[in-house]
Amino acid sequence: MTEPTGLRERKKARTRETIAATALRMFLEAGFDQVSITEIAHAADVSRRTLFAYFPTKEDLVLQRFADHEDEAARTVLARRRDQPPLDALREGLLDALRQRDPNTGLNDDPEIMAFLQLISDTESLAARLLRYTSRGMDALAEALRESDFDPLTARLTAAQVIVVQRELAVMNHECLVKGESAADRYPEAVRAADHAFDLLRDGLGSR
Repeated sequence: MTEPTGLRERKKARTRETIAATALRMFLEAGFDQVSITEIAHAADVSRRTLFAYFPTKEDLVLQRFADHEDEAARTVLARRRDQPPLDALREGLLDALRQRDPNTGLNDDPEIMAFLQLISDTESLAARLLRYTSRGMDALAEALRESDFDPLTARLTAAQVIVVQRELAVMNHECLVKGESAADRYPEAVRAADHAFDLLRDGLGSR
């Protein structure tokens, strides 16, 4: 009897999550470079072939969380109100993410999330791989801006600046939490920094 499509998809999603969660736990305990694919597959009770079917590279086991969000800025622009400028929608989206303590903003002091972000920054191959997701995020945002009547050059330059600003703000937030500041204490400054950054994006550097 053929398994219903919905059930198959749910089972695949559970397998994917089990593999990723197992890998992350092992990486946090022993270090990224010290854990092999074979060890992860064994611990997750799957074959190496199955693991690679879900995650083509070892780095993808960690960075799949970012892959799920790489076109988030583009989706924010495309889903905005018709009368709302793209930069205003992106600012609003970032401020909402800060309020929700979205891990992608760096403003989340859950110990496991902080350890996850530190694992990436401390592992050269992961940090390098993350740049690919950043680049794809820029491409997606540039396309969304072109659909919003930006000319190609302006769309590309705006997308690059927005993505880099978002990433730098997240790094700054995370660094403050690593130094012992709580997410609650950091929040007002994180909001101020985000507003300042988007003011600069909107108005340019002027005479600065």
